[in-house]
Amino acid sequence: MDALIKVLFIVTSHSEMGNTGLKTGWYLPEVAYPYDVFTRANFQIDYMSPKGGHAPMDPGSGIECQNDPICQKFISSGAINRLNTTLTPSEVNISDYKVVFYPGGHGPMFDLPHNDEISSLTERAYQSGAIVSSVCHGAVGFVPIRLPNGLSIVQGRTITSFTNAEEFAANFENVVPFLLETKLRRLGAHFISGPNFKPNVQVSGKLVTGQNPSSAQPTAVQVVRLVHRYFLS
Repeated sequence: MDALIKVLFIVTSHSEMGNTGLKTGWYLPEVAYPYDVFTRANFQIDYMSPKGGHAPMDPGSGIECQNDPICQKFISSGAINRLNTTLTPSEVNISDYKVVFYPGGHGPMFDLPHNDEISSLTERAYQSGAIVSSVCHGAVGFVPIRLPNGLSIVQGRTITSFTNAEEFAANFENVVPFLLETKLRRLGAHFISGPNFKPNVQVSGKLVTGQNPSSAQPTAVQVVRLVHRYFLS
């Protein structure tokens, strides 16, 4: 029997888009599609957020995905309800997890870049051999992570995230606290930018990143492949 593989989803607690009055949070397909892939692989999923408890979903993503079968299954099955009872960082035993996964949405841009408690957990997981992964703005969770040598976790790594071009196309370039692609490049990442809103997944060792919502499913598929290579072979 295969070993139990546990995945820690790290989602945002933030619900406001700067001072615009617009609501944000985690992005539905970037949770629902990986959830579908991981549960099909018989992985166990837990959810953590900076504040714990209720983690807000970006309401726009719910509207956009109202006819998406994977997203609707995630809602109708009740799987979404666990986002109302997320763990706090202090409640997580990070050694239990072989995979750390950061979904996107604009919310993480506001509460993850300076969260030392969460970045410390992810750094420990990465150093112990876990797969660390993200999709879209979730890669902002990598920004505060420093390895024991003092370098960024993305230094010299080939990665991607929501791109500057996509941020401008969405008209949020002046709302986010910084442009994520620019920040990751400045941290030393080898950043691969694909066409706007098309799937783009990059694998660099045990770091797996997807560019945008359409990359959520293939990102999770790559994570499953690495799990089998490193932990289940």
